[in-house]
Amino acid sequence: MERDYLSVDDLTPEELSDFLDLAARVKAAPGDYADRLRGRAVAMIFEKPSTRTRVSFEVAVSSAGGHPVPLSSAELQLGRGETIEDTGRVLSRYVDAVVLRTFEQERLEVLARAATVPVVNALSDFEHPCQCLADLLTVREAKGDLAGRTLAYLGDGNNVAHSLLLGGAKSGMDVRVATPPGFGPIPQVVHRAVEIAAGTGGSVSITHDPLEASAGADVLYTDVWASMGQETEADERALVFTAYALDRGKVELAKGDVTVLHCLPAHRGQEITDEVIDGPHSRVWDQAENRMHTQKALLLWLLGLA
Repeated sequence: MERDYLSVDDLTPEELSDFLDLAARVKAAPGDYADRLRGRAVAMIFEKPSTRTRVSFEVAVSSAGGHPVPLSSAELQLGRGETIEDTGRVLSRYVDAVVLRTFEQERLEVLARAATVPVVNALSDFEHPCQCLADLLTVREAKGDLAGRTLAYLGDGNNVAHSLLLGGAKSGMDVRVATPPGFGPIPQVVHRAVEIAAGTGGSVSITHDPLEASAGADVLYTDVWASMGQETEADERALVFTAYALDRGKVELAKGDVTVLHCLPAHRGQEITDEVIDGPHSRVWDQAENRMHTQKALLLWLLGLA
């Protein structure tokens, strides 16, 4: 039976660790994997705009010898009322995997049930699990290990925060999430992350104090304050989130060798300052590059070609 990757929680802690080893090998020796996807096609459906996800997946597939098939929802019969189940059934006859960037997590789950090839969550309103793989690889490159490291996420309790909670807990990290009141992560995700951390030696804490979260952190992470679909709330959110900006003060509270991450796109001067994203602690560009390497490794792993 094919495996899907709809959530970080689809991987066991052991699988996640082994996967990061694979991703590191893929990054270190891309030539060793240049033909692994030869004769394979990957459909990539984008119902939301994309820069990093579109380019990183397309290059990942191509550089492994495969054929990427990028599609917008407007180019598919989805735009004319074909069900996502029927789309999944049809695409399964043409391609070897389907990547979907969408809104509701339910659309991914429906697609995965109907498809007979692996389905990958390239972002939903609930999770951003491919981003999390790149994040964890970047932290591992910077720190040498993940277990026992403290990751502080500042800002909106969104899809990125959800995936970091789950992925960090599975890696034995101490994950702190600081959000304004009313903007915290979904309680069920927090509960699940706490449950996972109990078995890995990690920990999870949710706070409204960004300074408390930043103190002594190995990693400081932020994201946009208004995600796609929330643009009309951007001005209002900017007022609420000001204290959560990742600035020099937060960096100085963290460990001296703190790693700064942002999944991009960044609104400079809002959730992160220029001097921090462009500063000596930033690994943001390595993090963006690692999307390509981890996604290549993910497709190889799901298709049994690693």
